[in-house]
Amino acid sequence: MSKNQINESTLSLQVEDLLVSRNLRGMKTVQPALSTGYYLRAARTLYKCKGHVLIGTGFPVVDTFETDGPVGAIALYEALEKLGATPVIVCGPPVSQALMDNYRVHEIRVGEHQERTLEAFKALYNYNPDAVLSIERPGQAADGGYYNMRGESISERTACFDTFVNNAKCPTIGIGDGGNEIGMGNITEALKDLDINAAATCVDELLIADVSNWGAYGLITFFSLWSGRDLLGEFAPLAILEYLSKLGSVDGVTRINELTEDGLPVDEGISVIEELRGLIGYND
Repeated sequence: MSKNQINESTLSLQVEDLLVSRNLRGMKTVQPALSTGYYLRAARTLYKCKGHVLIGTGFPVVDTFETDGPVGAIALYEALEKLGATPVIVCGPPVSQALMDNYRVHEIRVGEHQERTLEAFKALYNYNPDAVLSIERPGQAADGGYYNMRGESISERTACFDTFVNNAKCPTIGIGDGGNEIGMGNITEALKDLDINAAATCVDELLIADVSNWGAYGLITFFSLWSGRDLLGEFAPLAILEYLSKLGSVDGVTRINELTEDGLPVDEGISVIEELRGLIGYND
């Protein structure tokens, strides 16, 4: 099938099913709670962006940050920049300090609620973003706290990106893989059977995947289709992981500085990319 014959709705369904097929943390189980076509709708929103796109990421793990999230954020950043947008990665230390030499970074810090809200309003006013996206960023639970997959509180180490999402006057998108990320408030009822202290923050469009990084690849699939450019083939997950590892990243599951994401070898992510490229005819 040629690229101009691909049915976009069918492609979205294929992408959505592929990205939760392993069902590592129950995302395939909760998928029916979402209205099909969510990757297509989110990609359309982002593809139109020509101004700032704020990309929140960075999940605190022990005293550093995990690989899942930043890899996908960097992939999206590079793809959106090639399409004419001006992406900005929004994150807290230490990932902010690690990335700011090579990327546009807006740093957020842990602080009192009033301070966090004021900072978000100022940033949203200054950037006037076309879209705000969160990828593997902790979301506030119903009690206002932040929790990891083990149920441990990480509130003291988590800067608040929820305020950006809640106060944005533009489309908001959330990507998550477990239930405790920004955007999961969209499917609160579906998450009740999962062993997770779920996030309550909602977004306009929630995207789920077995690994949040892979959600970025799902979006870039559509960018590649529409631009006629193999954007999926233009970035190297291994190179990004090596870059982050040198800056102190750890795997979110093993908590070890290694070239993996959520306990999976990098080959898993590369395999997903190749499957996505195959859906749009780029690895025939």
